[in-house]
Amino acid sequence: MKRALLLAVAGVLLAGCAGEPPSPVTSADPPSAASASASEETAAAGTLLVTDFGSDSVSFVDPATGDSDSVRVGTAPYGLAVGGDGRAWVATAEGVAVVDTRARERLALVPYRTQTGPPATGEYRSGGMGIALSPDGSRVHVGVNVPGDSGVLETIDTASLQVTRTVPVGRRPFDIDVAQDGSQVYVTNHDSFDMTVVRADGSPPRRIEVAPYGTEGGLASWLKPHYAAVRPGDGHLLLPFEGERLVVVDPHTGESTVEPMTADTHQHGVTVAPDGTLLVVGTGPIGAATGEPSLTVRAPDGRERLIPLEGPHENVVLSADGGTAFVTGGFTRDGYWDGITVVDLAAGTTRRLPVGHRPLDIAVL
Repeated sequence: MKRALLLAVAGVLLAGCAGEPPSPVTSADPPSAASASASEETAAAGTLLVTDFGSDSVSFVDPATGDSDSVRVGTAPYGLAVGGDGRAWVATAEGVAVVDTRARERLALVPYRTQTGPPATGEYRSGGMGIALSPDGSRVHVGVNVPGDSGVLETIDTASLQVTRTVPVGRRPFDIDVAQDGSQVYVTNHDSFDMTVVRADGSPPRRIEVAPYGTEGGLASWLKPHYAAVRPGDGHLLLPFEGERLVVVDPHTGESTVEPMTADTHQHGVTVAPDGTLLVVGTGPIGAATGEPSLTVRAPDGRERLIPLEGPHENVVLSADGGTAFVTGGFTRDGYWDGITVVDLAAGTTRRLPVGHRPLDIAVL
């Protein structure tokens, strides 16, 4: 859902059937004068782009003033990825929307090759979920949910806007991540307690079970993987569970270790800074977890600091300078709110920014 964004943002920190490409679709929503004349503070923080999972749009947000513009992309947009060319790729229930973030308009909608049925809304809707770009920006990978069945990873050529490959994966592909060298794609499959490793060279996919609590309970279990982060340096995958356990997966061997965590809260979105600091969104007391919503800031040596959040949230991204975290209030379950929490990481303070309709994924432009 966010690896391609991190390649763009971290670059600043360090730094139906597929047929002919659809005709470009121009948004009827021009940028507002307020957004066009951004303040110096906004320029430093970066404009935010969020998917409005509760509607059919993405929103461009000024984090200093809260001013925003919306652009229609398709039903129930979930994940997004932003490339160095200024195009954003948005996984909707209808297909992958291509958005020009500079002109603020939708350029195209690439339909899925996988048959997903009529577009729907809500937590269990069919269609695209996690999404990520290859490091060179030539391919976009999207996890397609097929309710009641296994999911599919679809790969789109970003030049031709054609689906070039489909690979079966696990159930409900919440998140997509890409190896630092682009050689492998990692699909986090929520409902099948696993990850699928898909090699770019066309080799058969590999399944890695990620179930530190076991798989008892099946679809009714709360103890499933949600989002992953690729650790800088060794490329291992980091998957938090319940504010109690961090599973560290070696995607080459399939072996994993478990490290303790401290938040005691049901956990969803993650992001990792270039120095290896991990940020994890805690959604609150669900299942066996009893802790309140929080943002875990975990140093590379395992030390953790918890910053309280007001109500459930879903995903998180860092500002270009690494000093601010932006946490979306959308949440894939009940309890969401229409806004973003802005977190000053040094001070540990928070500010709520009303915006969008159930904002789920987020990028800094």
